[in-house]
Amino acid sequence: MAPAQSSHSLDNLWDKAKAAAMSEPQLLMYRSNLLGSDKRVTNYGGGNTSAKVMEKDPLTGADVEVLWVKGSGGDVGTIRLDGFSTLYMDKLRALKSLYRGLAHEDEMVGYLPHCTFNLNPRAASIDTPLHAFVPKKHVDHMHPDAIIAIAASENSKALTAEIFGTEIGWLPWKKPGFELGLWLEKFCLDNPDAKGVILESHGLFTWADTAEECYQLTIAIISKAMHWFAGKNNGPAFGGARVKALAADERRAVAERLMPVIRGMISASERKLGHFDDSDAVLEFTCSNRLHELAALGTSCPDHFLRTKIRPLVVDFDPAKPDVDAVIAGLPAAISAYRDDYAAYYDRCKHGDSPAMRDPNAVVYLIPGVGMITFARDKATARISGEFYVNAINVMRGASSVSRYCGLPEQEAFDIEYWLLEEAKLQRMPKPKALAGKVAFVTGGAGGIGKATANRFLQDGACVVIADIDETALAAAHKELAAHHGADVVRSLKLDVTDEAGVERAFAESVVEFGGVDVLISNAGISSSAPYDETPLSMWDRNMDILAKGYFLVSRAAFRLMKRQKTGGEMVFIASKNGLAASPNAAAYCTAKAAEIHLARCLALEGAEFGIRVNVVNPDAVLRGSKIWTGEWREQRAAAYNMSPDELEEHYRKRSMLKRSVYPEDIAEAAFFLSSDMSAKSTGNIINVDAGNAQSFTR
Repeated sequence: MAPAQSSHSLDNLWDKAKAAAMSEPQLLMYRSNLLGSDKRVTNYGGGNTSAKVMEKDPLTGADVEVLWVKGSGGDVGTIRLDGFSTLYMDKLRALKSLYRGLAHEDEMVGYLPHCTFNLNPRAASIDTPLHAFVPKKHVDHMHPDAIIAIAASENSKALTAEIFGTEIGWLPWKKPGFELGLWLEKFCLDNPDAKGVILESHGLFTWADTAEECYQLTIAIISKAMHWFAGKNNGPAFGGARVKALAADERRAVAERLMPVIRGMISASERKLGHFDDSDAVLEFTCSNRLHELAALGTSCPDHFLRTKIRPLVVDFDPAKPDVDAVIAGLPAAISAYRDDYAAYYDRCKHGDSPAMRDPNAVVYLIPGVGMITFARDKATARISGEFYVNAINVMRGASSVSRYCGLPEQEAFDIEYWLLEEAKLQRMPKPKALAGKVAFVTGGAGGIGKATANRFLQDGACVVIADIDETALAAAHKELAAHHGADVVRSLKLDVTDEAGVERAFAESVVEFGGVDVLISNAGISSSAPYDETPLSMWDRNMDILAKGYFLVSRAAFRLMKRQKTGGEMVFIASKNGLAASPNAAAYCTAKAAEIHLARCLALEGAEFGIRVNVVNPDAVLRGSKIWTGEWREQRAAAYNMSPDELEEHYRKRSMLKRSVYPEDIAEAAFFLSSDMSAKSTGNIINVDAGNAQSFTR
């Protein structure tokens, strides 16, 4: 059975007309992007590509051979020219004379910067020798599921010969590095007619004389493996189904219950963000008879393993008797047992110079009949970790359908996970931003203050859910924020904050998308103006519904969720100067805003016990970008002050003590402060952002 693909071959995406005008480096980038565009070829960040190109030496002007190879940490699907390292080939070859043997191979990475061509700042990866020493101009190293299914089989060498004959060779497992580069060189010299090699438990190398030939060879070899698997029919995958999957809405409901609880239990050292996957491949595996057996074996390909840890945690859940409360009650013991098992693995395998044990919590959580949850320090990594485990599922399916699947041996897995070179890479990573790992829920998120706040939080590392009743404005805000910060970190939900069921659904959806909610920015609002004796009951009710009841419903949902997470939380109510200072012709608005402020105080009292802080920002006269100032409110306030609407902003500026205008970004900055650790010891407070108004001084 083929590894979970609807198609058993890859399309040739090469466009000769487009490629005709490209330079050799551009052809390398083009080839890389085509290969990385299909997860059947390689996963995100996995694999690498290279080309040996003749260049002018900037010092001598002489033609020299330069290796262009994917730089450290890059992704072939999205790489640009500046993502490639460039190194002198003569210097790379000269490194062989410095090589002191396998026990010292890691030191060779330190020599790579000395081989840099043209002062290229892109760091070379540890895979550089694997490309440098293959005596062909173009080299692809990919991690296709169909190939790794062969590489991770018990008899992978025999399967390679059966499928490819002498066209593709085979090498036993060897950790990537200088030694493996020498192995590849020897294989090529000993087998001049071979077009590539399968590395046991790792992946595929292919090579050719031109970029186009190399691309076409790579997809042809992968397609051949896919066709071969398609011709096999050895019964149901993973021994058939043991349990039946729940319906889609029931699966999400279970995930919504479990994700914040798990997240709270594993976020002691740093907050985690979650991703839920209930795709067909995941459900087939998690519902199968061989789930526990295969999951315990771990993954094979190093790229899979580094993203998914030694093995997943299988949650004890029976979809035929879906008792989520019982599962939650059992989670502390299950998570503790996983940590103990991980610590024992570390103790068994560590070396004298191994880095200290890292976070012992699982990355992947498999729930029979429900799906897979992955947690990581950021949303993109959580999603990508899930994608890598789907790759691992596909590999296990393929390997176990024709042979016996073999995970990476424990010591080999440890030596990669705690590789000193990998540790050095981790130490070079930038320090997390102030709101990294946090999820913020912003009501009125499509308006001026809401969107500015979302943008401010995203800048400092948070994931953000923007909720708004205005679908058109919401879609535009989502598009703008996602374009600037990335699609992974932004979600948008249409929400009427007065709809109790709708509020509950919005928080449940946020939980499934990110794992929980840590910050509430309650900002949805309206405005209205009328003399007191002309204020209709409908105006009064509408203000109370949106500004009082809406704030209650949203904060209650957030409060309940934060208590479930047991990691504290922050709430910021965007109220108004009018909540403290009376204003003519605005009794309904001012009273509702005062209710918001007092609600925040009450919630601060009850939330403190759970580490939940509740504070208030009081803006005044934030006209620019504000939706509430685009309608009748602007005209009504101008009429109240006997001036034209165009004079309002200047009027408010002059009225302020500091003689300054207040903008959405100013309110966002205050909300950021109250949601960050800078204000960790503040709750029940009010920050006025009104450029100074003596009437609204707190007292």
